[in-house]
Amino acid sequence: MTAPIIREDLEQWQQALRAQFPIVTGHPELAYLDSAATAQKPQAVLDAVQTYLTTSNANSARGTYTWANRTTELVERTRERVARFLGDDRPERSAVHFTSGTTEGLRTIARDWLPGFLRDGDEIVVPGADHQANITPWLEAQGLLAREGVHVRVLPMPYQSGSGDYDHIALAERAGPRTRFVATTHVHHVYGGDMNVHRIREAVGPEAVICLDAAQSVGHLPVSMAESDVDFVVFSGHKALALPGSGAVWARQARGPAFTPGGWSGTPNTVGIASLEAALDWLDAAGLDRIERWTVALAARLTDGLRRMDAYEILGCPLSLAADSTVQRRQSIVTLRHRAIDSGDLGFILFSHGFMVRSDHHCQGDAGEKTGSVRVSLHVYNTIEEIDRLLTVLASLQ
Repeated sequence: MTAPIIREDLEQWQQALRAQFPIVTGHPELAYLDSAATAQKPQAVLDAVQTYLTTSNANSARGTYTWANRTTELVERTRERVARFLGDDRPERSAVHFTSGTTEGLRTIARDWLPGFLRDGDEIVVPGADHQANITPWLEAQGLLAREGVHVRVLPMPYQSGSGDYDHIALAERAGPRTRFVATTHVHHVYGGDMNVHRIREAVGPEAVICLDAAQSVGHLPVSMAESDVDFVVFSGHKALALPGSGAVWARQARGPAFTPGGWSGTPNTVGIASLEAALDWLDAAGLDRIERWTVALAARLTDGLRRMDAYEILGCPLSLAADSTVQRRQSIVTLRHRAIDSGDLGFILFSHGFMVRSDHHCQGDAGEKTGSVRVSLHVYNTIEEIDRLLTVLASLQ
């Protein structure tokens, strides 16, 4: 891979997009660097919400009048939009169910689908160094099954030492014919790496069900289910420029029983769904390939500067730090520690200089980092100037 180059035409493209985020342009003294927690919203999404609430606000699938019909059409149209956005090559077979976000989506699979799929003696793979949302639900499902006399073995996902990437070779050695379900993450929320999920299928074989936590990839880079043999994709709308409380589960419906959430289906978050449709339209128009190029280049600029400062430890693959590195890039997330300043204190110091970052343990599982850190996470509205200014402040703290 060649070094990321930020071309002039890409800078002009980015400036035009940044201008569409009112909260960003309205606070030029601040640099929002916490998009992995939640992304800011472009004007097109805000307008879609306003239009929906003032022209068609009603319940879905519960009325025959015009506003109710429009809302029902919105919900069904957005299901199709999600499938298309994810590059679904068989939408007539798959299913899309709306949730409040990734956490609820993963718990819905764990609670309503997984127990009916597993049998006594089966194995599941759980990524203990990923986000807690992709760990706890599977352990809860194991406990639920145990109370019913069905004993499921949990295999910890193996990781490569130092980089935080999945160890696909070790996984292939660990998995067996009873390995029925594998929980994975597309982009790691701490290390920023693409976890090479395509190698998971090679490691566990053609029959195992793979569930993908795509919270840090959907809305940040192109995602194609036509090119990825996974069975579930779960993501949060609020990380993909839509409103909080929106998200979806996409189910391929190719392995195991059909995915259908249990219980009575209540009122959906229709305004969140309206925002999600608008956000996906905006992202497609902006170009996810260019968004990825921009944020990856900014992350490389940041890591290249940080690696020259002895005061900092950068989490994740150490070979990916230099701007001219030929190894896989970080996807918009850079996490660091100061060797003498507590991460919480560093977060306060950075905010005093106008930088909004996250500084804690980032909800990582017990197999992950034991010490807090500062996470810088980027989106299309972030600029070269913000990265350079951040590096200047960090350098002053050596």
